[in-house]
Amino acid sequence: MRQPALDFIFGERIISHLMNAEETIKSTPLCDKHVALGAKMVPFAGWNMPVQYAGILAEHNAVRTDCGVFDISHMGQFLVSGAGSTEWLNGMFTNNLNKLVDGMGQYSMMLNEKGGVIDDLIIYQTGKDDFFVVVNASMIDEDYAWLSARKPEGISLVNKSDAYVGLAVQGPNCEEVFAKMCPGVELPVRNGILMFEADGDACVVCRTGYTGENGFEFFCPAEQGVKWFEKSIASGAQPCGLGARDSLRLEMCYSLNGSDLSPEKTPLEAGLSWCCDLSKDFIGVEVLREQKAVGRPTALVAIEYTGKGAPPRHGYEVQLPDGTPLGEICSGVLSPSLGKGIAMLYVPAAHSKVGTEVNVIVRNKAVPAVIVKKPFLKK
Repeated sequence: MRQPALDFIFGERIISHLMNAEETIKSTPLCDKHVALGAKMVPFAGWNMPVQYAGILAEHNAVRTDCGVFDISHMGQFLVSGAGSTEWLNGMFTNNLNKLVDGMGQYSMMLNEKGGVIDDLIIYQTGKDDFFVVVNASMIDEDYAWLSARKPEGISLVNKSDAYVGLAVQGPNCEEVFAKMCPGVELPVRNGILMFEADGDACVVCRTGYTGENGFEFFCPAEQGVKWFEKSIASGAQPCGLGARDSLRLEMCYSLNGSDLSPEKTPLEAGLSWCCDLSKDFIGVEVLREQKAVGRPTALVAIEYTGKGAPPRHGYEVQLPDGTPLGEICSGVLSPSLGKGIAMLYVPAAHSKVGTEVNVIVRNKAVPAVIVKKPFLKK
């Protein structure tokens, strides 16, 4: 049985994350370094991770105005290669790999037969029929099993998740930080990937992120992870934890798998049709084609407070002003940048229009809010 394993308390906010009660908590190679830097550690997606160092607000603002570094070593990395890999993955993922060229990546999703989201991921093409795939931490084993069970003969699928330490360096000054970390190496363009050697290590840098800021994700051999984490800090990046990562991504309306994305909801319901090429065949595409033709039953909308109240939390009920239930909040937070409560939730498509007034039920009190255009923070 799955049950809430923790509550993150961010000020007055609680985020519940689901995991198996009997699941063993893992630690990234940077765990001791996080503790030494004074981080508060919490279990997340089966991993012991830093939720904050100096404080969530300070870390959030550091990424928006300067540069921060996050430990993303809990994320998974798969290597796919072999003749026919492109065609096979095109049948597994929603986006169109034929639009990629060597050295570039794209956001995509892997669906079940009902069109529900198993996982969202980023896939990079590193050569003809060669791919570097980054998947969510809680889905590594499930994703690998799903792909392995459907992999044709002759194609190589290797789980390299334990081989890498991952760092997400994010913020307006990230380019200066990278220049100090890796002198003489040029960052790839947006969504690009570069495999290179630095300080004797085989490294990978991807020009992507989860904050809405300029940034990159850096992967290095696990045994050298502490060295590169220290290099990033010495180069000007402030260490940041899960709390700031969550508030940063939610301000940009970036979905979190397991909260905003689920096996019961399609990408069209989540507002992610842009990463689904319905002209090609992939698992779940028939459901998406039907929803496009007749309409999606629900829509993931963004709401923001128009009145005062405690921050919106996962699971809080949202109603129309007349008391008609609309749905429950998937993700919610007090936005550090906007100074108001913001949240995302699924509502019946008929009630998803921007400008629709709603109430968030907080401790039996109705807090007024309104559906707004995504994202909350316009960059």
